[in-house]
Amino acid sequence: MAQVYHHEHDPRATQHYQQSYYNTNNEPLAHQVVKGATSALAGGSLLVLSGLTLAATVIGLTVATPLLVIFSPVLVPALIAVFILVTGFLTSGGLGVAATMVLSWIYSYVTGGRPTGSDSMDQASDKMGGGWKGRDTRDRDRGEHGIGAGGHIGAGGHYQT
Repeated sequence: MAQVYHHEHDPRATQHYQQSYYNTNNEPLAHQVVKGATSALAGGSLLVLSGLTLAATVIGLTVATPLLVIFSPVLVPALIAVFILVTGFLTSGGLGVAATMVLSWIYSYVTGGRPTGSDSMDQASDKMGGGWKGRDTRDRDRGEHGIGAGGHIGAGGHYQT
């Protein structure tokens, strides 16, 4: 026979009460019921709206089909032309914006700024053998080759220490 605990300060009574009032996620049962009801209501409403939209689409297509058949010799070429024009303008604008951003990034990089991604560019350049870095020429020409530290230009125009 199961024991029933009545004393409110007894930890076993508190534990029994919590187990019946909370689920495994430590969330009150009333919250679960409200969440479930809200989810079912929202899901059902969206399902009804989806069905109404499908019905309206079928009715609209049924009404518009004869008009499309009658006007198709004019509408189809016109829609194709409009599609090509819109696609061309959008592509041109997008490529223009991309080119402007690239040129802005290059200008910032060459003039000594630290644009986004320049660290990756420097790491890739170092991995490929150094190469020319636009903002490092003064440091390279002065420090690495010994100019200012007793270096001089030797045969063939190469710096020698």
